[in-house]
Amino acid sequence: MISLASGYGDFAVPAVAMEAAITVLASAQQRQAPLAVSPAAGTPELREALAQRYRQRGASRVTAEQVLVTAGAKTGLFALLSEMLQQGDDVLLPTPNWFGFYELVRRAGGMLRTLPLAAADNYALSPETLRARLTPATRLLIISNPNNPTGRVYSRAEWAALLAVTREFPQLWVLSDEIYEGICFGAEPVPTLLALPDPHQRHVVVSGFSKSLALAGWGVGCLVAPPALARRVAARLFGTGVAVPVLAQAAALAATQHAEAIGAGLCAQLLPTRHVLLSGLAALPGAATGVAPEGTYYVFADFTRFLDPGLPATEASAQLVRQLAAGGVEVVDGASCGAPGFARLSYAVPEAALRQALARMREVLAPLAV
Repeated sequence: MISLASGYGDFAVPAVAMEAAITVLASAQQRQAPLAVSPAAGTPELREALAQRYRQRGASRVTAEQVLVTAGAKTGLFALLSEMLQQGDDVLLPTPNWFGFYELVRRAGGMLRTLPLAAADNYALSPETLRARLTPATRLLIISNPNNPTGRVYSRAEWAALLAVTREFPQLWVLSDEIYEGICFGAEPVPTLLALPDPHQRHVVVSGFSKSLALAGWGVGCLVAPPALARRVAARLFGTGVAVPVLAQAAALAATQHAEAIGAGLCAQLLPTRHVLLSGLAALPGAATGVAPEGTYYVFADFTRFLDPGLPATEASAQLVRQLAAGGVEVVDGASCGAPGFARLSYAVPEAALRQALARMREVLAPLAV
């Protein structure tokens, strides 16, 4: 089985991060002392380094007290949602989007509504569409930038137009999931929500180190929130869990300080397999010309033409995923992201494995072409 379904890339741990972690271990061994225990919100050094990086990206007012280090991005998201939401609160999620949001919102007490976007116009979200779906009862809007699974990157101008709408709803939180911000192939860097005006102090960003900074398996996430909310989330983290180990935070600090170089290196590593996957998908029967994703290391492939027309879309999508698995290729079912008939395919895999996966996919899909 070749998996194109994993959310983690085939990346080596950055040397600077590994060296920083080894230094912490060596120091403890030399002193014959235990590892230090971090404050629940993270070490002051890492929080300040993250704040400085956001300031360098245009978020000039971000301070270390707004930054929290969490045991992975998902832990941070759940703590954040649990402080933001009350039972039954309305949450709006443009889709396709990461499948994890559904369960996190449910467990935090929210009621999730989807706002389906279309591949035909490259998943554009217009201010008019957003305004039509927001209500005075909507408590939270979640946007992923870059988007997982589509790879869509929303520009600063697009963000500004959407925020002109959200400003009309003073009770509305806006959450930007920016965990893939360093994996970008567009002409401009991915903008951070924190660099845009926030007159009501309602903007929040969640990120982490496992994607753009190649620290998968180290269990480090982060979030940035207005000070009052950050304090509440920090108290929740203190009361419900443990701090991220200082070993992992030392690696994360080094990665943060070298983020631009690490991100550039990952993008350079991904370029060949990105080309292989896009070319391979374009050669499949009935492939239409589409817009190449600007961010992440996924392609959200439109396989609707291969679905069994006699089945409901969700069932047909699951059947197609099973057929691909039987042919030796594991993919993420687009139905789990709100788009049955699509499949999320990762190209953060070795090139030889990717080429073999494409050959297997052709064998499965060619007989199904309508």
